[in-house]
Amino acid sequence: MPKYLYTAKTADGKTVKGDSIAEDTHELSQILKNENLILITAVSAGSKTKKSFNFLFFGRVPVAEKILMTRSLSVMVGTGLSLVSSFELLSLQAKNKKLKNALISIKEQINKGKRLSDVLSSFPDIFSPFFLNMVRVGEESGTLEEVLKLLAQHLEREHRLKSEMQGAMIYPGIVLSVMLIVGGIIAVVVLPRLSAFFQGMNAKIPFYTKMLIAFGDFSVKNWPLLIIIPVTLVFLTWMGLKTKKGKWLMDTFLLKIPLISSLVKKSNCAIFIRSLSSLLSAGVSLTKSLDVAHGTVGNFYFKKAIFESLEKIKKGEKLSKTLTSYKSIFPLGAIEMIEVGEQTGKTSTVLKTLADFYEEELIRTTSKLSSAIEPILLIVLGVSVGFFAFSILEPMYSSLQFVK
Repeated sequence: MPKYLYTAKTADGKTVKGDSIAEDTHELSQILKNENLILITAVSAGSKTKKSFNFLFFGRVPVAEKILMTRSLSVMVGTGLSLVSSFELLSLQAKNKKLKNALISIKEQINKGKRLSDVLSSFPDIFSPFFLNMVRVGEESGTLEEVLKLLAQHLEREHRLKSEMQGAMIYPGIVLSVMLIVGGIIAVVVLPRLSAFFQGMNAKIPFYTKMLIAFGDFSVKNWPLLIIIPVTLVFLTWMGLKTKKGKWLMDTFLLKIPLISSLVKKSNCAIFIRSLSSLLSAGVSLTKSLDVAHGTVGNFYFKKAIFESLEKIKKGEKLSKTLTSYKSIFPLGAIEMIEVGEQTGKTSTVLKTLADFYEEELIRTTSKLSSAIEPILLIVLGVSVGFFAFSILEPMYSSLQFVK
C-alpha cells in the first residue's frame, strides 16, 4: 500500500502534518477521522520527486487547457462514457505534454480500480485542493457531471478575471520598457560619441547632460554590474516575498495605495466568494468550504480573516457575524449580502450573485485604472523625451554659437 504525506486539522482548528500508509485517500480520511482529525491534503510519498521532474521538464499546464479538459470530461461523463475511455480521449486531445502524461497516468490508475479524486491527488501541481475537493464531493454525491460543469465555469471566470487584470498592465509595461531602452541607448551610445565633439568645441554642457554622459561612461566600463545588480535585486525581492514577513509587508503596502487597494480588495473578495459559492453549491460543508477557500486567496489579511472566521464558525457563530470584524478589507455591502443569504437560506445563490457582481466591478475598475494610467504615461513619456532632447540640443546650440 502507498504511503501518504498528509495535512489535517484537529477539532480546535490546529494544523497537523504527518504520514500514514493507506490504500487510497478515502481510507486515509477514515483513519484520520478515527483519530479525530479532518484530512485536508494528501500526497503520495513517492510523488514528490515526480512532481519536481515534471515541473522542471514540462513547465506549467496552461489554465485554458485545464478548462477545456474539465468541460470535455463533464460532457463525456454526462453521455455515460466510462472514466477510462474519457481520459484516453482527453490524453489524445491534450496539447501540453505535462498534462498529456498526467492524463495517461490517471487513465491507467483508474483502470486499476482507483477513485478519480484519489488519482488526481497524485498531481498537486496540476489539480489544486479546490479542484480535488469538488471532484470528491461529485463522486460521493453522484453528481460528478454537474460538479465538473461548475468547476469549468469557476476556472473560466477566474481565468478571465486574471487575464483582464494582467491585460491592463501590458500597455504601461510596454511604454515604460521602451522608454528605458531608448534612454539607455541615448546615454550609452549617443551622448558619449557627442561628448568629445562638445569638449572640442568648448561648448557649455549643462549638468543634466554631464550626468547622462557620466552614466554612459560608467555603463560602458562596468556593464556587467548593470546586469548583475538588477538581477540580484529582483532575485532578493522575489526571495523576500516568499517569506512570511515579506509577504505581510507587500500585502500591507498594497492595501495602503489608494487605487491599488480597491483592486486588491475586490479581486480577493471575488475569488473568495466565487470559491465559497462553488463549494457550497457542490454540497461541501461550510467549514470545509472555508478551509479550502482559504487557500485560494493571495492576500495575507484575507487569509487571516477567513481562518479566524472558520475558528469562530466551529464554535457556532454565523459567517456574516464572523466577517463583521473585517469590514475594512471587504468591499461595502459584501457582508450585508452574505447575512441576507443566511437569513433566507440561499447562501450559495447569494454568494454566486455577489461573485458575479464583484468580478464585473473589478473588470470595470481595472479598465478605468488603465484609462487613468494612459495620460500619466503620456506626460511621463513627454517629459522624458524633452529631457533627452534638451540634453543633446542645448550643448549643440552652444557649439553652434561658438562656431558663429
